[in-house]
Amino acid sequence: MDKREIATIILATIIMALAASFKDTSIFYVATLSFLIIISVNIIAKKIVGFHFETDVKTKFWTWYRFGLRQDMHFKSPVPMAWLPLLLALFTKGHLLWLGILEFDIAAKAERVAKRHGIYRFTQVTEWHMAWIAIWGIIANLIFAIGAYALGFELFAKLSIYFIAWNTIPIGRLDGAKIFYANRALWTIIFAITAIVLGWGIVI
Repeated sequence: MDKREIATIILATIIMALAASFKDTSIFYVATLSFLIIISVNIIAKKIVGFHFETDVKTKFWTWYRFGLRQDMHFKSPVPMAWLPLLLALFTKGHLLWLGILEFDIAAKAERVAKRHGIYRFTQVTEWHMAWIAIWGIIANLIFAIGAYALGFELFAKLSIYFIAWNTIPIGRLDGAKIFYANRALWTIIFAITAIVLGWGIVI
């Protein structure tokens, strides 16, 4: 994890915590610690899966570029979206908590090796690799959310679930979009599970 990623994590943590505590400033510090853990867990899980695929996973702030099903349906240049949680919190007086502001890119390492029968060959990074990396980030957050709720950390669990829900939406370059464009059936399953968990998160 390089300095830019660390700075991104810290800034994203503060932005999300400010948005989450807009209606109740007393939870700011707890929300800050919660989001620091939530984001770190998500990124570390992705990096572990990326390492398995012999790829380098880099996290950055979400920029909205693609808006349609076809690859040619996109804006002329990426639109930065890091400010969206604070803007929506301001306009809705804290009633709408948007947490989808991070995306990731992957690149094959200098030697991305497929070890089959002792033969070393270069292989291409595909949408499937992107989807599986995104899925395991979601799964890691879900496991931590359930564990936190079992231990009595309800705010952490709720923020984790909201984080998962927003990142499952298939827009831009969010995790949900990476899964959706790789396999719509797989995304439907993930979305259904997320919807069930979100319903649970709303009532806890």
